[in-house]
Amino acid sequence: MTRFHPQTTALNQDACERALDARDPRFDGLFFVGITTTRIYCRPVCPARVSHTDRRRFFDTAGAAERAGFRPCLRCRPELAPGRAPVDAVSRLVRAATSRIEAGALNGHSVDELATELGVSGRHLRRVLEREFGVSPGELAQTHRLLLAKRLLADTCLPVTRIAFASGFQSLRRFNAAFREQYRMSPTTLRRSRVGTSPVRGGAAGPDGRRDTLRLTLAYRAPFDWRGLLVSLARDAIPGVECTDGHRYCRTVALDGRVGVVQVEDAGIPEGAARRPRQSSSHTHLDVELSSSLVPVIMTLISRLRRLFDLDAEPLLIDAHLSATGMADLVRRRRGIRIPGSLDPFDAIVGQLVRSGARSVAEGDETVRRVVAALGEPVDTGHIALTHVTPTAARIAEAGATGLLALGMQRRAADTMAAVAAAVADGSLRLANGHDVNATYDALVDLGVDSSRATMIVQRALYWPDAFPVSDPSLLRSARAGGARMLARRAERWRPWRAYAATHLSLAVTH
Repeated sequence: MTRFHPQTTALNQDACERALDARDPRFDGLFFVGITTTRIYCRPVCPARVSHTDRRRFFDTAGAAERAGFRPCLRCRPELAPGRAPVDAVSRLVRAATSRIEAGALNGHSVDELATELGVSGRHLRRVLEREFGVSPGELAQTHRLLLAKRLLADTCLPVTRIAFASGFQSLRRFNAAFREQYRMSPTTLRRSRVGTSPVRGGAAGPDGRRDTLRLTLAYRAPFDWRGLLVSLARDAIPGVECTDGHRYCRTVALDGRVGVVQVEDAGIPEGAARRPRQSSSHTHLDVELSSSLVPVIMTLISRLRRLFDLDAEPLLIDAHLSATGMADLVRRRRGIRIPGSLDPFDAIVGQLVRSGARSVAEGDETVRRVVAALGEPVDTGHIALTHVTPTAARIAEAGATGLLALGMQRRAADTMAAVAAAVADGSLRLANGHDVNATYDALVDLGVDSSRATMIVQRALYWPDAFPVSDPSLLRSARAGGARMLARRAERWRPWRAYAATHLSLAVTH
């Protein structure tokens, strides 16, 4: 396999000034600007900001802005900005740590516990985050908690107490004190102001008329080929767990003991309308409806949904690079293409390995359906296509190759699936976002996974933008390559976004 490698990018002062003056949406979430006269920090796209250049301070993260004494703008709402894609991170450790902190790893846990999980000392983790972002792990976590709380106060009707615990605070008193200290107002004062721009509110009845739900939005940078992403997600969807209907993605969720349903669609694209990639920078967000039972894990869920839909990508940058390296025709047909990630890393394994060895797509789907029905936990969702949560690694490992054979898997595929599930269950194979992609790929191959499927698991489970399965037959046909070696050489020019190139080629075959 051609080894993966990241590429770092950086913004300089002049670029920030130009992006700010132009309100360029391509830079939304990549930096923030603090206005020294008001002590407010904003996104580059803020409609209310007018300031002289000598009154501006630029920050890589919201945490750095808040540490410097700036408060988030109530108009542009920094908590809604897209994040930074993994290709922008300067090191694997920084990328892994910030991703987990964003998902709530320090809520009720210590920095030393996170450091141990990442294989470093607590002192080293503090040092690298201070050096990279100018904030400590605790300060970064506190920023994420407060921004999530601010978002839920503005966009939902959830009680303040429930918001406090959902945002990762261990008590209402600590939440109130931290919020007042940081934002100079109480949570109830912010809620009464309702200055936020999001059009959705919580507490609505679900599509089945009986399920209590919460609604929120997830921002992205335009353009966004939502229809193409749905096609990619549908290809490896787990029957009974996930489904798409042409404009909406739905699935069951089991997270930290909480079970529910999530439904997602692109805002501003009415049902039945032509679904072209969006070019406008206005209303660039997905509408999300989730079961209220998932509110206690909402911080983790939002982080995982952003990875599932690749919402932190920089599409204009990626499109320009691929267009300049031989893919201009494909890019013109699908601007703003996204690569599918995974809500649960083990989803990627189930979707890829249970189907392996099947003689047709229909046979593979039927095998997955039987495995889910037998080994996945059943849930009552009110949705005819959503009946179970994804089988856990422990359940599949317990069933073993013999149990998988009885469910219709081929012998080699069953042996491989059982071995991989056992490795995940005992912790010898770890799939958390930020883990070393090469080591994970090698471990999967050692367990019997073929190269193409191992690469796809790495892409989806570890959210890696440079994955490229050079031996995939559909890519070879679409690229008209004479073999895997020829395709690998051609793909070198698409780094560090080879996964996007692979998605273009794959969708070209589909349509």
